[in-house]
Order: sequence, then C-alpha cells, then structure tokens
Amino acid sequence: MSSGNRVTLSSGQEIPTLGYGTWQSSPGEVSTGVYEALKAGYRHLDLAKIYENQVEVAQGIKKALAEVAGLKREHIFIVSVLCSICENHLLIGIDLEAMEQVSDVEKTLDKTLEELELDYLDLYLIHWPVAFQKTSDNQLSPIDKNGKEVAIDNSVRLVGTWKGLSMINLPKSKVRAIGVSNFTPEHIDGIVEATGVTPVVNQVERHPLLQQNETLVKYAKEKNIHITAYSAFGNNDVGAPLLLEHPSIKQIANELSATPAQVLLAWAQTGGHSVIPKSVTPSRIRSNFQEIKLPDSHVATINAIGNQPRRYNIPTQFVPPWNINIWDEELEKAAANSVLV
Repeated sequence: MSSGNRVTLSSGQEIPTLGYGTWQSSPGEVSTGVYEALKAGYRHLDLAKIYENQVEVAQGIKKALAEVAGLKREHIFIVSVLCSICENHLLIGIDLEAMEQVSDVEKTLDKTLEELELDYLDLYLIHWPVAFQKTSDNQLSPIDKNGKEVAIDNSVRLVGTWKGLSMINLPKSKVRAIGVSNFTPEHIDGIVEATGVTPVVNQVERHPLLQQNETLVKYAKEKNIHITAYSAFGNNDVGAPLLLEHPSIKQIANELSATPAQVLLAWAQTGGHSVIPKSVTPSRIRSNFQEIKLPDSHVATINAIGNQPRRYNIPTQFVPPWNINIWDEELEKAAANSVLV
C-alpha cells in the first residue's frame, strides 16, 4: 500500500508525512528524482536555495505536472528554506535598533519562486538561528577574513527575521505558512514571546540515534508545532554506518518483509511527524514510498537504540566551521558565539 498519511498543521493545511528531500542531490540527478517521486505518489517536496538545485527541481516539477495524470500544483506541498548563507546581508537576524540593516526577505523569497517557476510556497522556513557577515555577492559560504571559518555576525538578533519587515509579513499569496529549522525550544520561545506568532513547523535532524523525545518533540507537541525529520537514516557526514545497517533495524525489516529504509521511515512518522528522505534512484524512491505498519513492540525496539542521544549535525564541526553554540553540546561549548534571540 502506498503511503498517503497526512496531518493537519496549526495553519489548517494538510502536510503529507512522507516527503521527498533534495539535500545533497547532485546536478543532473535532482530533476529526475523529483519527477520520479511525484510519479510514485509523493506530494511533499523539501527544497532549499543553499542546495543550489532549485532550477533543476523546477524542471522535475514541470515534467510531472505535464505527464502525471490529474496532478496539479495545488496537490503538492512545497517547502523551501530561507538561505542562512546567501545573497542578502543578515538574512537570519536583524538588529531592531538599526533598521537600516534589514534584509529584504521577500526579495530573497522572490528569487526562490523565480528559480522554482512557482507563484507560492506552502511553507517557508528559516534555515538556522544564525546571522552571517557578508563577504561577497552571491555567496553561499561566507568565511572570515582569514578564510578559516564562517563569519558569524553576533551583533544581530534572531527576532528580527521573525518580526517587522520579514517572515511574519510575507504575503499569503506567496507563502501559506512559515516555520523554522534547527531551532531549540529556547530559540522558539524567544521569537514567540517577541511577536506572539508561533512557527508552524520545526525541521530538525531526527532518527533513532537522535530522538529528542524529551526535549524538542515534547516541546513541539505542547506548542502544536509540527516536527519534520531530516537525516532519517542517520547522518552520513560523520563517517559512521547509517542506521540502515543496524542489526535491530535489519531484523525488524526481515520480520515485516520490508526494507530497512521502510522501517526507519515508518518509525519517523510515528506520532504524526513527517520525514523527508532523499534518493535519486527511481527504484529506491518507489520503495521508500511503500507504507508499512510498525507494531508497538517494534517501535519500542527502535526507541531503545537511542537511549543516549547523539547529535551529528553540529555547526562547529562543519567545513568550514561555524564558531557558534546552537545546541549546547560538548563539542560546541568552546564556541565564541551564541545565538542572540
């Protein structure tokens, strides 16, 4: 049976809980991947300008709209992300005491819509709770004057992007809902207290080794914020085996006549969360879309994998590194900067 699960967001929109991600999709592959995903039945696409592939994503969408019987734009829940590191200075964070520094978030949104050849997004997210210094035009990785790390601008505050001239005031004709990504409960509390507006979604790294059930997930449930998980198979940027190879996952897959990927994606959707796996292989795209039901006993077995949380997506470990403490993990404690809400 193909996956057709949906949940209703606080905005009133329905979001398919199984989406198709485009992170790390190489040039020449993502257009075909998007087309194959839409042909297979996916109706939730996750995109970002920083991936530098939205023009090709548009090609895949156009082909699917032309060739998939009955498919219309309004059937697809399309998400993109306000680039933390791109054209306009201070996209993430605006000093409310110095409004001349305000970035034109709507202008950046317009560039995304132009790349995607769309009139609107269903959801637009702030990618990271970090401000960056601009060092050149059209950059995607601003670095310090020594070229050794990303240049953090800790003179600006996160609230600014959520307030005033930015995210909250984006026209509904262009963006149906707004949310955040990689935000802690403290970050969200800060922007909500300042504006009264709660993000609809928080997109975070989440998998059995990083469940965050007693922190982000619990908080999101209390605040009616939907969780979307990325890196559902584990984070492949750290050299560790993906969870697809974990013995417990493989055993459950064998018992259910399923694939390890199907098991992990079913677990990720437990509780009404959504998940955005990426593949550019048509057979895997189709296989990932096949819905399986996890018995409670198997959910408990998978939960037991992550009794001790392990976070992989730590900006201080990026190349080049971001010298900022976001998650307050041990590897971040020595960072010179912290998020200014």
